[in-house]
Amino acid sequence: MWSGANSMVAGAGGGLVASIATCPLDVIKTKLQAQHAVRGQIGYQGVAGTVKSILKHDGIRGMYRGLGPTILGYLPTWAIYFAVYDGIKNYFGATPMDDVGEAVRHVYPAAQVKGYQPLSREHPWSLHLFSAMAAGATSTVCTNPLWVIKTRFMTQPRTETRYRHTLDAVRTIYRTEGVRAFFRGLLPSLLGICHVAVQFPLYEYLKRTFRKHSPPGEELPPRKILICSAISKMTASIATYPHEVVRTRLQTQKRPLVKDPNAPPARIPQGGIVRTTKNIIMVEGWRGLYKGLSVNLVRTVPNSAVTMLTYELILRHLNRHAPESH
Repeated sequence: MWSGANSMVAGAGGGLVASIATCPLDVIKTKLQAQHAVRGQIGYQGVAGTVKSILKHDGIRGMYRGLGPTILGYLPTWAIYFAVYDGIKNYFGATPMDDVGEAVRHVYPAAQVKGYQPLSREHPWSLHLFSAMAAGATSTVCTNPLWVIKTRFMTQPRTETRYRHTLDAVRTIYRTEGVRAFFRGLLPSLLGICHVAVQFPLYEYLKRTFRKHSPPGEELPPRKILICSAISKMTASIATYPHEVVRTRLQTQKRPLVKDPNAPPARIPQGGIVRTTKNIIMVEGWRGLYKGLSVNLVRTVPNSAVTMLTYELILRHLNRHAPESH
């Protein structure tokens, strides 16, 4: 019981620190994904141009827009993900024991880019795959409104009245666009969960490869586990990245409940996932589906490193002060 609670707290803490540390990269990536989709925003600025524009008009605070809903969304995302992931594994899989009768535990990457799954039991990778996809889908559906708000914060043009805080954004979006606005981009988010189908098999393959070159019976050191996690995460991100661009485009679409006759027409036709994808390809070419990829890859490694380091430090502290179990 204590190990599970400690894992969840440590994982949430690691994820929060990582999200704060990498927020500027997330802002840059999201702005690049939304270019040519937000009225008043210049397209194809590139990474350097985007950074200069943010610093020029918004200062260093502009690099942290959307941090509030990110932090608010992280805790429920992790809690829901952990509960579903661990619950499915416990229900369908037995807990293997080592020679001294203790549960075998390892660290596995989560089904989302937001961090790493806390201590988990050693089950077949197929069970991890199913558990991760089910947990990712559940947490995505429950927390999608907060990620819509985060995207709106990060991409809101300077010509509009800026949201003062997260609650103000919730009220404004609900009043002008209704409840449905909070679930835009949900379908590509769910499709994006399929990246674990790339990540987990590759992760297991890399671990087996490393073990072949390690002494028999010796566990992989954290450094090699981190290498396996980083390579598998980056490969999966590249393979499934277009869904992030489509999701951002859908989340930035504003469809007022009452059409303002004086409002200028949208530059890019609005629609669902298929129409949005076609519009990106027709207007910007296939490269448009990979805008912000370089920043996303740069963000993956430090995010993973910060999450893992913080997770280990918090878990070590909690376990040291946990009551003895008899």
